[in-house]
This record gives sequence, C-alpha cells and structure tokens, in this order.
Amino acid sequence: MDLISTYMPELLGGAVNTVIIFALTLVLSMPLGLVVYGGRVSRLKPLAWLTQFYISLMRGTPLMLQLMVVYFGPYFLFGVQISSAYRFYAVVIAFAINYAAYFAEIYRGGFQAIPSGQREAAYVLGYSRARTFLSIELPQMFRTVLPSITNEVITLVKDTSLAFAIAYAEIFTISKQIAAAHATMVPFIAAGVFYWVFNLLVATFMAQIEKRLGVYHI
Repeated sequence: MDLISTYMPELLGGAVNTVIIFALTLVLSMPLGLVVYGGRVSRLKPLAWLTQFYISLMRGTPLMLQLMVVYFGPYFLFGVQISSAYRFYAVVIAFAINYAAYFAEIYRGGFQAIPSGQREAAYVLGYSRARTFLSIELPQMFRTVLPSITNEVITLVKDTSLAFAIAYAEIFTISKQIAAAHATMVPFIAAGVFYWVFNLLVATFMAQIEKRLGVYHI
C-alpha cells in the first residue's frame, strides 16, 4: 500500500491519459466510421475497392503494429524527427483509424437491417435522400447496432493499454515501469482494478442508453 501511495500521482496521471485516449478515439472514430461506410457502399467502384482494402487492412493486422507504423513511419519513410510529444498524437491517430474500420462494418450491418420499403416510403412522402438518411435511416441503424457498439467501446477501454508499445504514459505503461523498478505485482493489480471499474462505468452508461432507446436483449 505504501508503494501505491507513493506513486499515486503518477498512476492518476496515467489514468487521466487513458481516459483521454478513450474519449478522443470515440469522438474521432465513430463519425469517421460513417465516412468509411459511405466509401464502402459507394457506387464509385475504385472508391469502394479502396475502402474495402482499408477496412481489411485495419481489421486484419494487429492494432499494436498499426500504432508502431503511425509512430515510426514519419521517420523511416520521410526522415522526419519524432518528438516525445508525437507519442500522444500517434496513439490517437492509430486508435481512431483502427476503430473507424470496425465501426464502419457495424454501421453497414445496421443499415442493411433496415427494410428497403421504409426508404421507398420516405421518397414517396417527398423526403430528400439527405433527410431520409438523417431522420429515418441513421436513428434506426444506431438503435439496431447499439449492443455491438457497446462491445467495441468496452474493448477500447482495454485496448488503450497497447499505448505502452511506444512508451506513452497511460496507466498500464506507468504500472509496468513501477512494477519493474520494485519487483512487485501491486501496480498491475491497481491498473487491473482501474480497467475493471472503468469498464463497469462504461457498461452501465451504455446500458442506460440502450434502455432509453428501447434496445432489449433476449
């Protein structure tokens, strides 16, 4: 306990960084996922093929590898000097483009679940394509895929620990450093408790949203 008390400020700082990574990834990746979905179903075949390749690449390679490519890529490809501050941006960029691919596929499944008759009925009533999408298709899609989004969000909480690959100071990285310096498992236990509580809060919050939107689990 003395060890935890001594390093509590560092652990709290790491926890804050973890929450920031989590929040920024969601803020960027969820709308970006809609853009990727639009490319995925585009009538322009080159764009659709390129988007499918992007999704396949993001889902088919480890997030840790993508993180290292984003971080080290500018130096090895263009000779750009990498600053320590770039670690944060590399983490956010890598996480956002990775999760955008997953959200795009989740959205695609949700849109495909909407009966085509609803879209046709909206056009008959004089709705434009944009209004049909925003007022009819998008809300239904979101309601349908919310359980899948919840699973991705919970996974994201745990994936933030991968930032240790480029030594970004989130809670797992700091716990690992303290544990190595003092040969103890206590910092890992503290990090585990943090992730568990964080996920409980996220799961509870998402469950409330599902309840408000009338999403029921069988």
